[in-house]
Amino acid sequence: MFEGLSEKILSSVKKLKGQSQITESNIEDVIKEIRLSLLEADVNFKVVKNFIDRVKAKAIGTEVLTNVNPGQMFTKIVHDELVQTLGGGAVDIDVREKPSVIMLVGLQGAGKTTSTAKLGLYIRQKLGKKVGFVPADVYRPAAIEQLQTLAKQNDFSCFQSTVQMKPADILKQALVWAEKEMIDVLLLDTAGRLQIDDALMTELEDLKKVITPTEILLVADAMLGQQAVSVAETFHQRLGLSGLILTKVDGDARGGAALSIREITGIPIKFMGVGEKVTALEVFHPDRLAGRILDMGDVLTLVERAQEMIDEKEATRAAERMMKNEFTLEDFLSQIQQLKKMGGFESMLKFLPGMGEISKQLKNMTPPDQEIKKIEAIIRSMTLQERDDHRILNGSRRQRIATGSGTEPKDINKLIKQFEESKKMMSGMMKMGMGSAMGMGGHKKKGGSKGMKFPF
Repeated sequence: MFEGLSEKILSSVKKLKGQSQITESNIEDVIKEIRLSLLEADVNFKVVKNFIDRVKAKAIGTEVLTNVNPGQMFTKIVHDELVQTLGGGAVDIDVREKPSVIMLVGLQGAGKTTSTAKLGLYIRQKLGKKVGFVPADVYRPAAIEQLQTLAKQNDFSCFQSTVQMKPADILKQALVWAEKEMIDVLLLDTAGRLQIDDALMTELEDLKKVITPTEILLVADAMLGQQAVSVAETFHQRLGLSGLILTKVDGDARGGAALSIREITGIPIKFMGVGEKVTALEVFHPDRLAGRILDMGDVLTLVERAQEMIDEKEATRAAERMMKNEFTLEDFLSQIQQLKKMGGFESMLKFLPGMGEISKQLKNMTPPDQEIKKIEAIIRSMTLQERDDHRILNGSRRQRIATGSGTEPKDINKLIKQFEESKKMMSGMMKMGMGSAMGMGGHKKKGGSKGMKFPF
């Protein structure tokens, strides 16, 4: 979402390269370009003005530390102010009461129903609570059925609403149902409209009167830009929002909503929807997002994603085989499968520091994930014996594998060469102790278990 903004800000900061110190004159053009970049990203003009004023006030007269150039110092100042604009820190969701009732509200099409399933999965996995869904959108065709299907697919309890029921009656009966089913958290999926109207707000206010919700979360579409801010203000005035879920962050939105909402409304963004799958929900960390915008990386989110997606036993086994120089193409295929679970190679690049320039270069080459698909097809076309010992691959075997995978013998040759080089390099890194630094051992999680292992 922030690719365009990131590129422009970083391009502006580069102009400080070669300067000995930060002065009002040498940051003047940089400040102007950052201001323009933010406005083009659809950030509210008041937010832009406040942000620029704070950056300028901090930058002028700042002493440049030893071994840190003015560009790096200025980037740190911009980073700190981005963090402040985005809210300062992550804000937890409140599920202390039993049952905790969380209302999800928002315009039609923002992604409330899908976000209900995503939030349910997060609360169950991260907070260990039993979650129940309550479909209360009796107007949109198949809305109730959609949530019931998501509940069934992901093993959640779901109250059996019908379109003939009134939303307030649904909630009253759902509370009785939740007590009987010993549910800790009720997620209420409410109706939306294509635009805000008084009838919608009155209905939501009536639901709020049935029981005081623990949380009222606005599901806001990041693609709306500044319009999302006005939507948030209206909902907040009528309902008193406790937080937001910003959806479609993985799209090509310009980022104005994320950078404007907190400062304008005071409402914290609690989660971001980063894809269509129910697992594609991230806690909103302002410092991490600021790091992504400035190409400083977000390694913590990458590590958390790896811990969730990677089979720890399989990764440990692969690491041990690599140490013994027994790593095979079958192991390599297994690692590729785990890499895909994390969103693929291109997705992971975004979380690593300084990968902005490299990502741009990759656009002119064969996409890494396409190469990975080719590698996967080649290995799958091999017999188990060939995967276990690639040294037996003679000319006829390579031709057969190429035919089966829709590739050419030279692609098989290239893969084998890359595999041998990677195997040698990773084995050397493991022996030097780099495995520990990459999370391949030593790091402890809660409960004393070993930390995750990267599949590469």
